[in-house]
Amino acid sequence: LPKDTEARRNYTVKPRVTLPEHYVKEVRPPSRRGTPVIVEFSVFVVDINSINVEDMDFRVDMFVHQKWTETRLKLKDDIFEDGDDSVALPPELFNSLWQPDPYFLNSKVAEIASLNHKFTSISLYKNKTIRYAARMHAIIACQMEFQHYPMDIQVCPIYIESFSHNNQKVKLKWSKSGVTLNPELKLLQYNLGQPLEIEESDGYMPEKAGNFSRLTVYFRFQRQIGHHLIQTFAPSALVVVLSWFSFWLGLDAIPGRVTLLVTCMLTLVTMFTGLRADIPPVAYVKIKAMTRNDKQKLNLQNSEIKWKLVINWIFLIPTT
Repeated sequence: LPKDTEARRNYTVKPRVTLPEHYVKEVRPPSRRGTPVIVEFSVFVVDINSINVEDMDFRVDMFVHQKWTETRLKLKDDIFEDGDDSVALPPELFNSLWQPDPYFLNSKVAEIASLNHKFTSISLYKNKTIRYAARMHAIIACQMEFQHYPMDIQVCPIYIESFSHNNQKVKLKWSKSGVTLNPELKLLQYNLGQPLEIEESDGYMPEKAGNFSRLTVYFRFQRQIGHHLIQTFAPSALVVVLSWFSFWLGLDAIPGRVTLLVTCMLTLVTMFTGLRADIPPVAYVKIKAMTRNDKQKLNLQNSEIKWKLVINWIFLIPTT
């Protein structure tokens, strides 16, 4: 026997898990006539970070688990230790088996994590169920909308679909655990809601000319407004309140009144110019650019100017 522990395990497990003589790994496992192979999916989200509003994407670190049944395997009971209902398969044997080909439809990058080797595991159960687990990260594209920024809520989906097997051959299904979040997961600028899982069995893909089974999970990111209240709304409201002191200036203090109003306007312009770097560049108006509060400020300033013109006209015209 080989001296290396891993090689010895491969040597002992592989002969006890045999394949049919004419086994072809490109052919899916047999099932009832007209029924697809069921592949169960579950995801454990370890971390969500790098929510990039400019590139409209975010990164997810997760554990992905897949389960399916390979009925063509021939097992011997002595490969299972006492009390165990599963055994770890060596990578070379797993590479000889049929495997589903799911992918993230809206991912920009998807990679399996690795150090000295890729973080994957393959388990074989007594009922011929294969369980594949992998630690991976993906950068997911998300079509974000910022009309209500900074009180916006972004709903970002992750689509999981078989690449080459249509819904007549492979059906993806959420397992009982579905999508779970790390209880210690916290985001700096967002409140993360409970993910929503959806199964679609007849999604038509024109680029692949067929109907494909699809799994979808929606993540809800609600922006925390506390930072913007402190950095934006409170200072701008204070500046507007300061501008009201011009009402208490005398009628002959026209230079002081104009100086106060112009200073307040320039302060607001400078403030929002500095904050513009935090706002994603879009072609439509955002609430931060014209929020209700800002509209009230603008209306107050307009009405203030109008009232001052009226008061000046009433009191100054008769004196001339």
